[in-house]
Amino acid sequence: MDTPTLGIVGWSGSGKTTLLEFVVAQLVAQRMRVNVVKHSHHDVTLEPPHKDSARMRQAGAQEVLLASPYRIAIVRELRDTPEPDLTSLLKQLAPADLNLVEGYKWAEIAKLEVYRPSLGKTAIYPDDPHILAVASDIPRPEDCPAHIQWLNLNQRQLVLDWVLLYLQHARKK
Repeated sequence: MDTPTLGIVGWSGSGKTTLLEFVVAQLVAQRMRVNVVKHSHHDVTLEPPHKDSARMRQAGAQEVLLASPYRIAIVRELRDTPEPDLTSLLKQLAPADLNLVEGYKWAEIAKLEVYRPSLGKTAIYPDDPHILAVASDIPRPEDCPAHIQWLNLNQRQLVLDWVLLYLQHARKK
């Protein structure tokens, strides 16, 4: 069975990471295995430049696997190859009860939008048929489509309850 996947989307500063941190901790407390894919538009550094693993990567290694008694990390340099698509990345993850994806705003996956109008950005849900729910700090707008669940972002337990319902529904498919 494929692992259910749910995207958490929204503009920078909306509170996606804070909400995800809560949701992941609560799901793990319920003995669920959760994977998270975090997309960044920036060049991320996973190890200090002076460490051995970074030095091997800088020397030209295609992949560097760093192993310790606490975790492993594989850093793969893309160099001149295109960034893999989300579907390819999800296939590389370990089996889990749920894959949560932060970023990939326009991916064709089920999504929860975190929306704060105070950021001055427009909502994504009017233009994205894959958004199933919106967690916001404002009441539901009158023109919000009926199929979208509107959640109070400040009541994180309600958002978690919606994620659990989504997971229950996704497992039946």
